[in-house]
Amino acid sequence: MKVHRMKPKFLFLIWFAINSMQLFAQQPNILFISVDDLNDYVNVMDGPIRAFTPNIDRLASQGTLFTNAHSQAPICGPSRASIMTGLYPSSTGNYFQVEDDHISKANGLSQKAIFMSQYFGQHGYKTMAIGKVFHNGDRANTFGEYGGGYDWFGPFPKERFNYDPSKIEGKIGGTQTDWGAFPEFDSLMPDYKYAQWAVQKLQESHEDPFFLAVGFIRPHVPWHVPQKWFDMFPLESIQTPPFKSNDFDDIPAFSRRVNNAPMMPTTEELIKNGQWKEVIQAYLACVAFVDAQIGKVLTALEESPYAENTIVVLWSDHGHHLGEKNRVSKQSLWERDSRTLLLFKDIKGDGGKVSHKPVQLMDIYPTLLELSGLPAYELAEGNSLANLIHHPDMDWPHVALTIYGIGNVAIRSDQYRLIQYEDGSQELYDLIEDPYEWTNLANSQKHAGIILELQKAIPKKWAENSDYSKHRFNEYFIERYGSK
Repeated sequence: MKVHRMKPKFLFLIWFAINSMQLFAQQPNILFISVDDLNDYVNVMDGPIRAFTPNIDRLASQGTLFTNAHSQAPICGPSRASIMTGLYPSSTGNYFQVEDDHISKANGLSQKAIFMSQYFGQHGYKTMAIGKVFHNGDRANTFGEYGGGYDWFGPFPKERFNYDPSKIEGKIGGTQTDWGAFPEFDSLMPDYKYAQWAVQKLQESHEDPFFLAVGFIRPHVPWHVPQKWFDMFPLESIQTPPFKSNDFDDIPAFSRRVNNAPMMPTTEELIKNGQWKEVIQAYLACVAFVDAQIGKVLTALEESPYAENTIVVLWSDHGHHLGEKNRVSKQSLWERDSRTLLLFKDIKGDGGKVSHKPVQLMDIYPTLLELSGLPAYELAEGNSLANLIHHPDMDWPHVALTIYGIGNVAIRSDQYRLIQYEDGSQELYDLIEDPYEWTNLANSQKHAGIILELQKAIPKKWAENSDYSKHRFNEYFIERYGSK
C-alpha cells in the first residue's frame, strides 16, 4: 500500500488556515457608536447642566469615561476626518467641512492614510455601518456594508418653528438651527431607524469578527424630536448655563473674528425673546431621545452571543455652546465646543473608571488597534489609550489639540487651556479655577512659563488648506480662504 505524504508547503497552508481561524475567533468585535454635537451636558460628566442619559451612564459604569476628551476640530467634517484617518487637520489640510470621498485627496499625506474602517477590513474584520459616521455617512465607501442615512437631519416641518436667520435683520448665512416638538412618532426619526438596523445586525450570525459603526444624528440641529421627549423637561424646571455679559472684554479682537457665528442665535437675543429655556429644553429632549436609541443597541449587544467579546467605544464629534459666551453654536476654540464624550468599554478590566487626563478623539484609532491586538497604524498621530483605560490615573505626558484653520489652535492640559491665533494673540484659562473661561490669563506674567510649555505642542508645520476643505462661516474665514 502506497502512503502519500503531504508536501511541507501544503502542511504550512493548513496550519496557517487553522491558526488564522483561531486568531479571528479570539479577536474582539468593535461596536463603534458616535453621536453628533453632544457636549459635556451628559449626566456622568461635570458640565453646567446634567442631561437625562441613563444608557450612557450604564455604559460608563461598565467602562472608562474620559472627562477631558477633545475633538481635533470644532466642526463635524474635519473632526470625523481626523478620527477616521488618525491625522491632525494641520497635517492633511482638512481644516473645514470636507466630503467623505474628498478626504484622501487633500494632500500627499492624506493620500497615504488608511481609514480606520478599511484598516479593520484589511485585517479580517467584517465592517458594517449605519448613519453619520463620516460627515456624509460613508460616501467614501470604506465599510463593507453601509445601511444608509434615511432622512439625515430630518424630518422637517413645512415651516420653521422658532428660528430662521434669513428672516432676521442683521443675520448673515444659513443654519438648520430651530427647535420644537416634531414629528409625532419616534419611528419617523432617522436615529430610531439606525438603532433598529444595528440591533438587527447584533442579532445576526457573524463568522468573522465585526466592526459595527452606528452614527446617531441628534442632538445635531434642528432640535426636533416628538413631544414626549420635551415633556420630560418642563420649562419651569429648566436651568440655564452660566453667562457673563461682559465676557469678551479681555479677549483679543482676533478671537472675536475667528469665533464669530453671524447666523446663529446669541444668548442676549434668546433672553430678550424669552427663548433661552426653550433652547435648553429642546437640546435636552434630543439628548434624552438619542440616549434611548443608544440603550437599544447596548441592550441588543448584552443579549447577543457577542456580549463578552465586543469592545464598545462611544464618542461625539465635538461639543456645542448653549448660551455660554453669548453663543448658541459650535465652531469656536473655547472649551465647550471641543470638549466632548469619550467612553471605552474593554472586554478586559473593571468598569466604572474615570480618567481626567487630556485625550483626543484622534486617539480612538490607535487605541482600538491595540485593544484588538492588531498591528499599529504607522501614520497615526494620536496616542493609544489602552493603558490609560485600565490605569486612569497613570502618568500621561500628552495634551489635546483643537485646530480651527491655519494657525488657530487650542492646547488643553490637565488644568489649562491655551488658545493661540494666527496673528499670535492668545487666551489662557485655568479650567480648575475658572471652568467657564471668564478670566483671560494670557497677559499674566505669573503664567508666562505655563504658556511657553503649552506652546511646545503647537504644530511646527501647517498644511495648506485643502482645495476640498470648504468654509463660509464668517467674514474672517471667507477673507482668509475664499468662499469655496
